[in-house]
Amino acid sequence: MRLYVGGLPYRTNEDELAGLFEQAGTVNSATVITDRETGRSKGFGFVDMSSDEEGQRAIELLNGTTLGNRTIVVNEARERQNGGGGGGGYQRRDSRDSYRSERY
Repeated sequence: MRLYVGGLPYRTNEDELAGLFEQAGTVNSATVITDRETGRSKGFGFVDMSSDEEGQRAIELLNGTTLGNRTIVVNEARERQNGGGGGGGYQRRDSRDSYRSERY
């Protein structure tokens, strides 16, 4: 089960994150999301537990607990929605189109 973990202290690394979740079961992977430009943590990450039961146990044990003076949020990760992207949605418009629409 893939879990979302929010509210992480910015100094939390992936080893610390995995170690925290090991109390609930086997951790397949732990990832702290970082800013591409600065490399600094964005304060959230994802943990893959080896089973749904261990994922649920992790949610029950850790959601709402304190880590480094911050309250963390743990819940089941949602699948990423397609099309969100970060780019601007520039749509090219031909100047003749606006002229035609105004005239006709």
